[in-house]
Amino acid sequence: MSAVIETSKLSKWYGNVLGLSDVTLSIEPGILGLLGPNGAGKSTFFKLLTGQLKPSIGTVTVFGEPVRNHHRVFSRIGLCPEQDALYEELSGWDFLANLLRLNGYGRAEIASRAERALATVELLDDKDRIVRGYSRGMRQRLKFAQAIAHDPEVVILDEPLSGLDPLGKRKLIRLIKDFGRQGRTVLVSSHVLPEIEALTSNIVLIHQGKILAWGDIHYIRDLIDAHPHIIAVRSTAARALAAHFVGEPYVHKVQFENSGDLVLFETTNRERFFDRLTRYAADAAAGVEEITSPDDNLQAVFDYLVGT
Repeated sequence: MSAVIETSKLSKWYGNVLGLSDVTLSIEPGILGLLGPNGAGKSTFFKLLTGQLKPSIGTVTVFGEPVRNHHRVFSRIGLCPEQDALYEELSGWDFLANLLRLNGYGRAEIASRAERALATVELLDDKDRIVRGYSRGMRQRLKFAQAIAHDPEVVILDEPLSGLDPLGKRKLIRLIKDFGRQGRTVLVSSHVLPEIEALTSNIVLIHQGKILAWGDIHYIRDLIDAHPHIIAVRSTAARALAAHFVGEPYVHKVQFENSGDLVLFETTNRERFFDRLTRYAADAAAGVEEITSPDDNLQAVFDYLVGT
């Protein structure tokens, strides 16, 4: 399968601030997840891919052609930006129709494409409502609709699931996966690992403008499981709880916080720790009130990978 998007030593900086550094990728049809914390360079990468930004150095091509100032390539790309910049005084229908008109479609084609796109994201019943009155989820779906209305071969989605409720996320995930199955090239960014995991097993892991890893998501899961985890347990019998785990080979550190009722455990084997904790907490005398994992997130994985 030939590459649709190719970048070579792609870099972008804003004055003295690095946005993206030396990114070389070859992206084939299917769904690719771009995973990284806020400020990692995901949006900068997407803006370079869509020709909104000029590279400081390096190249980017889509379908073998430079994307910058290339209107024929633009017509083959659909972009759902992270930022919400909708025309508040227009109806959802008028917003979509005006964008399709800018793409050069005639009246009948505009009506057909707008109706199909709004039906796809389940907004057809709300097409005459003013965008200002749309909920956050509806606004996200309208952004997705405008990205697909012209039937693009490449769909780029920057944090498309942000702000959606669980039901809205499931619906949009299903739509994104449908596009991937149609043979399109779909790039989706997120800072939330389970969101990307629900969409694809092929990911690029980015941090501070640099690619740290690229491959199967199970590799990222292995990284998460390998690095030390902090487990916070609140208990009315915190000292007895701590004593129960001291000396276990997989527990490397135990410390107290918040007036002594919160115990922080550092472990390299979450499965064994939680197995023992579950059996211990079943005893009412243990006084376990709350269990959290404050570092069970993508930022912690990145911090671990870069040694911060």
